[in-house]
Amino acid sequence: MNPINGYFLIKPEELPWKTAKPMKIPFADLLEHTKSEILGARLWRFPPKSANTLHKHVKAEEFYFVLEGTGRIRVGEETLTVPKHGGVLVGPESMRQVFNDTDAEVLWLMIGAPENEFGPGEPFDLKRFWPVDPKQLPKELEGTIWPPREGASSHDA
Repeated sequence: MNPINGYFLIKPEELPWKTAKPMKIPFADLLEHTKSEILGARLWRFPPKSANTLHKHVKAEEFYFVLEGTGRIRVGEETLTVPKHGGVLVGPESMRQVFNDTDAEVLWLMIGAPENEFGPGEPFDLKRFWPVDPKQLPKELEGTIWPPREGASSHDA
């Protein structure tokens, strides 16, 4: 892993917002154009009654910080409530899932390192991130349908 040279100024108007698959959570990759090999940083906007994937990491530690709203995250079997401007650091082997069981949007800043979790020539293996069904929802969202189905009509529900 090589550090960057110099610096990069990240301007909000230059951040493209995307939708993460498979859970359809809007995010902006803050460091995408920097080509950082060491650090990853993303903003995530969790709509009401939504969740990202249940996952873990191979090598990366992740720091989750709530910018707006009240955050909820399950780490292992424990559910944590994170107040605005509070954070949680999670080690790579811990299963985790950020979710929003409120009626208001929640904005998270998630920072992780290292960005590249596989060594040169090491095959990328999704099962190392998602050893179980990544779309399962926490008990707090029981009865919720998330992610929304693409192209679903009223008679599909």
